Amino acid sequence: MTTHSHLTEVPTDLDAVIAGAPADATGALWRLTGATRGLDSNLVRLLPGGVIAEHAEPVLDVLLVVVAGAGRLDTGGGAHDLRPHVAVLLPRNSRRSLTAGPDGMTYLTVHTRRPGLGIGAGPAAGGVPAAPDPADGGETACLLHRVCPDCGRLAAERDARYCSRCAGPLPQ
Repeated sequence: MTTHSHLTEVPTDLDAVIAGAPADATGALWRLTGATRGLDSNLVRLLPGGVIAEHAEPVLDVLLVVVAGAGRLDTGGGAHDLRPHVAVLLPRNSRRSLTAGPDGMTYLTVHTRRPGLGIGAGPAAGGVPAAPDPADGGETACLLHRVCPDCGRLAAERDARYCSRCAGPLPQ
């Protein structure tokens, strides 16, 4: 995975990231890093027929931009076809699922950076928190088997096998 902390200093060629990833790689292929950033961004690949199960992001609005392939977004407002260069704003608390088409789908998500979990943070601080980052002053996670190693999200479901944000496999 290629990561860069400042896109203005070192541009990231998403086509090169996609081309350089193994053909069977799924989940986050790239993500924005750097302790001082105000945004999070992930380049996510779903293999043909891949699904991100229905979920809602309780804290953040998410911008999703399809980069390659095609698929379908299902929301409370119905089904929406996705193809390259389609951008969709997914408001916080909106229920949605994604299904990749026969050639798979790669998309970029962008949202405000989710802060690390601090002492006393909980549902009142925004629902299910991301995995804490000790560098941000958070605590060490106690549910590591439910924390996505690709994007740091804590799975809300006890028996989740894949991340609802980036579709990466969770530790077993």
